[in-house]
Amino acid sequence: MEAIAKLRNLKSSPRKARLVVDTIRGERVESALNILKFTRRIQAKPIEKLLLSAVSNWENKNEGSRAEDSNLFVKEIFVDQGRVLKRWQAAPRGSAHRIRKPYSHITIIVDAKTA
Repeated sequence: MEAIAKLRNLKSSPRKARLVVDTIRGERVESALNILKFTRRIQAKPIEKLLLSAVSNWENKNEGSRAEDSNLFVKEIFVDQGRVLKRWQAAPRGSAHRIRKPYSHITIIVDAKTA
């Protein structure tokens, strides 16, 4: 039985978050946690916490089962675009430049492999 965890409004652009997410798609949970732990991108830490939350949700859904014994893997993980804060920065000759500060939403689904 699968479990879902969502992270809303991560202060990172979806394009940058997808670079981290693509490295763990389809991996076993233990190896995905190792990948995220040693990834040097700023988005890896919140995604690692999200993966741990999904594992905890799976354990709560399947009482009596342990995540270590059940061969969990990342079934689906995707990044959607969130809100975009729009700001202005003064530019020469009385003009202005637009600054976009994007946010992203991350959804992860973990499941146990059946024999």
